[in-house]
Amino acid sequence: MAASTRKNLTVCVLDDDPSQVELTTERLERAGFSGVGTTSAEEALQKVRIGECKVVLADVKMPGMDGLAFLEKVLQLDPGVYVILITGYYSVDSAIEAIRRGAYDYLCKPLDFSRLEKALDDLADVFSQRSQMRDLEEKLFQNSQFQGIVGRSAAMLDVFDLAKKVARHYTNVLITGPTGAGKELVARALHELSPVAQERFAVCNCSALVDTLLESQLFGHMRGSFTGATDTRPGLFEYANGGTVFLDEVGETSLAMQAKLLRVIQNREIQRVGSPEVKTVDVRLIAATNRDLRAEVLAGRFREDLFYRLSSIEIRVPGLANRPEDIPVLLQHFLKKYSQRYGKALQGLTRRAQIVLFQYDWPGNVRELENVISSAALTTNADFIDVTDLPEHLHKPRRSLATPEGNWRPLPLDEVRRIHIERVLEMCNSNRVRAAQILGIGRTSLYRFLKRKDKRALAAKGGA
Repeated sequence: MAASTRKNLTVCVLDDDPSQVELTTERLERAGFSGVGTTSAEEALQKVRIGECKVVLADVKMPGMDGLAFLEKVLQLDPGVYVILITGYYSVDSAIEAIRRGAYDYLCKPLDFSRLEKALDDLADVFSQRSQMRDLEEKLFQNSQFQGIVGRSAAMLDVFDLAKKVARHYTNVLITGPTGAGKELVARALHELSPVAQERFAVCNCSALVDTLLESQLFGHMRGSFTGATDTRPGLFEYANGGTVFLDEVGETSLAMQAKLLRVIQNREIQRVGSPEVKTVDVRLIAATNRDLRAEVLAGRFREDLFYRLSSIEIRVPGLANRPEDIPVLLQHFLKKYSQRYGKALQGLTRRAQIVLFQYDWPGNVRELENVISSAALTTNADFIDVTDLPEHLHKPRRSLATPEGNWRPLPLDEVRRIHIERVLEMCNSNRVRAAQILGIGRTSLYRFLKRKDKRALAAKGGA
């Protein structure tokens, strides 16, 4: 074993006998390890808390706090610390129990120092390998970023590659993908890589405004043109003239608004609300939607000519369920981000917390993952995020929406529709806005369905 590898491993010796602490520490240092000693369990815990040691040799029989209680507290503080318990009353059963509780090894007194050295050499190797892996992961993490977007899956690399290709040349781009997948980040990346990166990037959420307010937001208005218009204001197209306008959730716009957007794309002209004057604008237009616009066109809810104008270049951002290999690097990114934001030295996630996150299917995509890590980083009191820091719904297996074949029976289409909508609402914890987005219908359509359902329930109750 290289002397430098041993020197990098600091071992804390905990025993209520000062002479035993001194003797063991001296032998460790002669063997080339860094040793610190204490007779206080609380002092040893503090050394673990501040990261002074990664291995603790602890006597099982101590006043105040015995070795097993100490082991439990250490692993709560830092699951990455290794504890070797030492006892004068060795038995196979007690050794198995100690290891089951998380001890790395269980040795008997008097210490077999050659065995201890072998165990510590193995741990020194583990920490050396981990250090190398962390360096490689950091390099991989740096290579997994594209204009602030994190991803290393084949699907996201394709998105990055297409964005780089079209950024210098696009006039209109359509970005599609589920809610929370990162469509706005891709839009910002396109703008930052474009020749107009120094100009303004204006964002409008089309689903958040009714038609009259949306028209005023995009095209501006004249004073007195409607109730509340106390002054003349330019819209986003004028504000971002020479730059980029990003229309989020463009699939939510009405057919009348779509006709006005088509004029902007075709003629690069706008009119403020209440003004006869036509203004020329030079903007790059990026639109995004979580809907299938081809289906919307067939259903008559989206203009075919506008769709083809917008989708001359289409970038599809996949949902997180379709790129699970991005979850580890996203976890690393969000952990680093929120550790800095909340002033905490978070070391990572426990293995069982990682398992819970990897098994979840993330219907809210990257945005949901970020919210989970942000909340956990804020509330945890430890250096590692554990399952107790995660929301309860992540612990429960998600119910499959598929009907078991054995229970299949023919149903009217209305009944199938009702069952599906109820299951999506349950999946979204009764969040109607999110359910409408997943179902690909307008919020008013969902509200109408729920209203009809309530009326039927009341009628059935009255009949009973």
